[in-house]
Amino acid sequence: MVLLQPFLYGSARKSIRSHLRGNFLDSLRLSVKGGHGGNGLPKYGGVGGQGGAVYFVAKEGKSLKDVVHKYRAKRVVAGNGEESSKARVLGRRGLDEKVDVPVGIRVLENDGAFIAELDEEGKTCLAAGGGSGGCAGNSFLGKAGQTRTLKLDLKLIADVGLVGFPNAGKSTLVRALSNATPKIASYPFTTIRPQIGTIEYEDYRQITIADLPGLIEGAHANFGMGHKFLKHVERTRLLLIIVDVFGFQLSQSHKKRNCLENIYALNKELELYDPTLLEKSCVLLVNKMDKDGAIEEISKYEKYFGNLADGLQHCPEELVPKQLVNLERIIPISAKNVKEIDKVKQAIREVLDEKAAELLSEDAKDGDNLEQLRGKLTERGPKVG
Repeated sequence: MVLLQPFLYGSARKSIRSHLRGNFLDSLRLSVKGGHGGNGLPKYGGVGGQGGAVYFVAKEGKSLKDVVHKYRAKRVVAGNGEESSKARVLGRRGLDEKVDVPVGIRVLENDGAFIAELDEEGKTCLAAGGGSGGCAGNSFLGKAGQTRTLKLDLKLIADVGLVGFPNAGKSTLVRALSNATPKIASYPFTTIRPQIGTIEYEDYRQITIADLPGLIEGAHANFGMGHKFLKHVERTRLLLIIVDVFGFQLSQSHKKRNCLENIYALNKELELYDPTLLEKSCVLLVNKMDKDGAIEEISKYEKYFGNLADGLQHCPEELVPKQLVNLERIIPISAKNVKEIDKVKQAIREVLDEKAAELLSEDAKDGDNLEQLRGKLTERGPKVG
């Protein structure tokens, strides 16, 4: 009977689908320890070497998976300082340990306290300092290095963040827009981890787009791993909101919402998570217009897309937001139609360029105001007693 067990029960064990394996990692806890300072040498007044330090360095192309592969025990230790000796009175400093982390990392204490943000290539953060070497001031005894447990929290840096409920067609859209190859299927939650694709234009302009897993109502309160996904929207410059023209129903126990109600629901989730997200520019895509009945369905609500305030009368009370998103463009599409995808690519570029021009104009205006202020101060001259 023992020999038959693998045959009787082995087939009942279902292997985990490949796309559900944890290939994407956006949070990691690491134990870091600075090197111990070397002991001094009382006879000669020798000073021990300083312990090495642990640093985090932001590098393009790196991932938290790379960190785990290099430090499998999730523990990083710097080198100890050299002890003073007759041959070397001044001990050498211990070797520093530099950990390459992806750009976009926030370094947090174990209790959540903020330490540093590594959002640019080459930015460095001291994770654990080394202990001082032994000398006359500390009885020639080297000190232990700093030991701490830190959390590395990754927020994707992309120009565009794609936001929508499950099965709205996000993965199909990203595949059509960019070089990303997300899994596509006709059931919700196909995308279970964020992905970044690149939209390429004929003049070699490139715009990055983050395909985020489908949100559900309550995402702001971390239902359905809401915080894990919403945090990746924070660093984007443009929100691409996509809704199914026929609406969405999470399950039989949930109420089905039409496409207009879904816009308000997404608006509400963004607002409750972080109201500043609503200050970002938004482009609304109403998807699946190639389906039968899509024209009739969109005609019921399209008059409210241009002015969402007018449609609040049709919005369930629990979905009414305090602040409405700013929709720069409204584009009905089929994510499978090449011509309509080209319209989306052009709209994304136009909105990003318009916002960039506005920022440059504001910076120039601030510069002019500063020069005027300096001129006035120069004209007044210094005050005399």
